[in-house]
Amino acid sequence: MTRATPIPETVTLHVPFLVVQRGARKEIKMPEGAPQPRRADNTLVKALARAFRWKRMLESGEYATIGDLAKREGIAHSYMTRVLRLNLLAPNIVEAILDGKQGPELTLARALEPFPLDWEKQFQSFSLEKL
Repeated sequence: MTRATPIPETVTLHVPFLVVQRGARKEIKMPEGAPQPRRADNTLVKALARAFRWKRMLESGEYATIGDLAKREGIAHSYMTRVLRLNLLAPNIVEAILDGKQGPELTLARALEPFPLDWEKQFQSFSLEKL
């Protein structure tokens, strides 16, 4: 454009993207080949942090039982036990979650479902590639 060229009133920009459901929220997925930004799933990260914190509190003897700790935290005993199981995830899966590389199929709801203790089988269970 030159100074003599008038500035158009409207500019149309076409950006291809796809809206996908991820847990309870929607995210924008970029087209194939476009660089995908990596963002950690905050709900998963928060659940991992709680799991490791609660484990430490139980192991230190600060609380004698999961029931005592659940009462103190003001949450259901059953929810606490499901979150505490996250301590059993393979270290590579925990690292992937913290780095935002776990993929859209691994949500908090999926992580709280029963999963195998064997680390190799966890990758299959969560449909993850070997990290």
